[in-house]
Amino acid sequence: MKTTLNSDVNNIEAQSEEIIERFLNALVEQDHVTISELLHPDILYTNVSLPTFKGGKKVASLIKLGLSRTRQLKIKNHQVVAKGNVILTERTDILNIGPFHVGFWVCGTFKVENGKIILWRDYFDWLNVSKGLIRGFFGIGITSLRPKI
Repeated sequence: MKTTLNSDVNNIEAQSEEIIERFLNALVEQDHVTISELLHPDILYTNVSLPTFKGGKKVASLIKLGLSRTRQLKIKNHQVVAKGNVILTERTDILNIGPFHVGFWVCGTFKVENGKIILWRDYFDWLNVSKGLIRGFFGIGITSLRPKI
């Protein structure tokens, strides 16, 4: 009986991790169809210290507004850890807006329910973001300062 329980937990963890990896890849690829499909209708999305957004359509619209041909996102996952249907990520996000490239670290908590993301909470440090902004500003003219994946 215990083996079946462990197998079920491992399966949930693998499925949840795969959903989050698909979601993060869809953000990078700007695959808005996949992004919308993976968001639960009742998702809560928070960048800690900023307002929380509720609802799959609202969050998908926010993402679509934030990303475009001129505003692109790159992500490097350093750690991805699953426990049941909760996935923790430690990553570097790089936002490219034309020649302005801003890199900063992010820790994310995701919760998956019925194959969809119902919770997305990102944590970041404002000092680290500020350093990324300064480096990004100077990186416009000195391309070697631009963050790299």
